[in-house]
Amino acid sequence: MQRGRDKEKERQRERRKRGNRKYGQARLKPSKKGIVSCVIAGTIAAVLLILIVITYVYKGKASGYIGGIGVSALIFSGAGIVSAIRGFREREKDYRTCKAGLAFNIFFLLSLLIFFLGGLF
Repeated sequence: MQRGRDKEKERQRERRKRGNRKYGQARLKPSKKGIVSCVIAGTIAAVLLILIVITYVYKGKASGYIGGIGVSALIFSGAGIVSAIRGFREREKDYRTCKAGLAFNIFFLLSLLIFFLGGLF
């Protein structure tokens, strides 16, 4: 009698371990570093929108503040790229957040570099 209960408990434990997904595979959690990378990309997008509003409000006379914040955003974009690349090293994770964070951070890095270099020349 006791042996039958132990077998049933073991079966249920195995079912929970496998999860309720198709073919018995458990759902993967997103990579933590990928989430950090996406948060950095979202913050940079918000900062860029704020910079555009500041430029409009001050009619282009706040170039020192905008340049400093823009260079800081450039550095944070690099940090987002590094975070996304490190997120790919996490095992048994879903890498969609890493891919999205990497793509957005590269886009922001290139666009900020173009703006910065355009201001120099």
